[in-house]
Amino acid sequence: MAATNLARSIVGRLRAAGHVAYLVGGCVRDLLLGREPKDFDVATSARPDDLLRLFPRAEKVGAHFGVVIVHDAGVHESGESVEVATFRSDLGYSDGRHPEEVRFESDPRADALRRDFTINALFLDPDSGEVLDFVGGRADLASCIVRAIGDPELRFREDHLRLLRAVRFAARLGFAIDPATFDAMRRLAPAVRGVSIERVRDEISRILTEGGARTGFSLLNDSGLLKEILPEIVALQGVEQPPEFHPEGDVWIHTMIMLEGLPAGVSLELALGVLLHDVGKPATFRIADRIRFDGHVDKGMEIGRALMERLKFPNKTIDAAEALIANHMKFRDAPKMRVSRLKRFLRLPAFDEHLALHRLDCLSSHGALDNYDFCREKLASLEPEELHPTRLITGADLIAAGFKPGPAFSAALTAVEDAQLEGRVSSKEEALAVALEKLSRPHPTSS
Repeated sequence: MAATNLARSIVGRLRAAGHVAYLVGGCVRDLLLGREPKDFDVATSARPDDLLRLFPRAEKVGAHFGVVIVHDAGVHESGESVEVATFRSDLGYSDGRHPEEVRFESDPRADALRRDFTINALFLDPDSGEVLDFVGGRADLASCIVRAIGDPELRFREDHLRLLRAVRFAARLGFAIDPATFDAMRRLAPAVRGVSIERVRDEISRILTEGGARTGFSLLNDSGLLKEILPEIVALQGVEQPPEFHPEGDVWIHTMIMLEGLPAGVSLELALGVLLHDVGKPATFRIADRIRFDGHVDKGMEIGRALMERLKFPNKTIDAAEALIANHMKFRDAPKMRVSRLKRFLRLPAFDEHLALHRLDCLSSHGALDNYDFCREKLASLEPEELHPTRLITGADLIAAGFKPGPAFSAALTAVEDAQLEGRVSSKEEALAVALEKLSRPHPTSS
C-alpha cells in the first residue's frame, strides 16, 4: 500500500509540474490481473533534469537512460521506492543488451514500442483508471499470452536476456508463449550465451522460486535454452530408473514432478536442492541386478557445486543447496540409525528444508512417506536440549587430565557427545571417563 501511495504521489507531482506521467510495466500488468505488484514504475515526459529538480534526493541509477529512483520521504536505507523513467526510444543495439543511443520522447506510444512484451507495455492513470494500450497488451492479458512487441526476432536480438524473461513471465503467470515469439526463441537460443552469467543466474532463480518452476524448465528445454545454460539438467533426460522405486519414469521426469511441487515463494536453496538432488545420476548409471546409481550423491555434490559456482551463486546458497544434495538419501536409513546419529541428522541446519525435499522426492516417485513421518514425529518428540546437549567437557579438561592436544581430541569429544545424545552420561565425571577410555585405546598403525 505504501508503494502504491508513493507511486500515485509521484505521478501527481509530475502532472502538477506540467508533465505527462503514468504507472507502467509490470505493476500495471499485475494490477489488471488482480495480483499484488512487487514494485512500481512510473514513466513520464519529464526529462532527467526535470526529475532531479522535482525530486532532488532521488537516486540516479541510469542518467543516460533517464532513470531515477525516488525513495519514500527521501530515505534510501528504508521505506518504499519507485523507479521513474523518461519516455524514450532505444536505438542501435549491438551488444545484445544495451542500446547504443537513447532518444527521449514526449509520447508514451514511442516508449511502449521499445519495450519487450505486450503485457509489460501498458500505461495506467492511477487517478482515473484509464489504461493506454498501444500494442494489444490487454487482449494478450485476457488470452493469457506472452507475446513480443513487433518483430519477435528483433526484440530478442536487441536484448538476449528477453529470451529468459519470456520463460519467466509465462511460468509465473501460467501463460502460453505466442507461437511466433516461441519460434524466434528457438532460433536465437544460442544467443543466451552472450548474457552475463549473473543475469542468467537471477532469471533461473526467479523461474525456480516465483511459481511454475516445472513449466519454466519445460519451456527452457523446449526452446533450446536449457542446453545452452544448464546442460547438466538436460543430461537427466532418458536416464532410466528402477521402476520399483521410480514408476514415474526417468530422472528428468522425476525432477520435473518435484519442481511442480514447489510453491511460489519457496527458498532458493530448497529449489536448487530439488533441481540438483539427482544431478549425479547420469554419471553413475549402471545395470547390475537392477539399475543402480552407486555414488550418485557424492557425484551430485560435485556437479551441483560446480554448476552453482559457474552461475556465481553466493557461497551461503551453494553450501545450503549442497547440504540438501548430500543428505537426501539418508532418510531411508533414519529408522535404523543409532540414537546419536539420528539426533545429529535431525539437528542439521534448516532441517525443515531437508524434510521438504524428502517429501517431494517421495511424492514424485514411490509415494511412501514412512521415513518422512518417522523423522517428523521423532523431531517433535525431542526437546532442544536433547538435540543440542550442553557440553560436559572441553579440550581444556583433557589437557588438565594429562593428555597432549592432537587429532584424537576431536574423536574423544565426539564420543562424549554421542554418549550424551544416547543418554549414557550426564555428568562431567562420566563424560571424562568416556573420553579417557577413548584416548587410552591404541591407535592402529600402518605397516
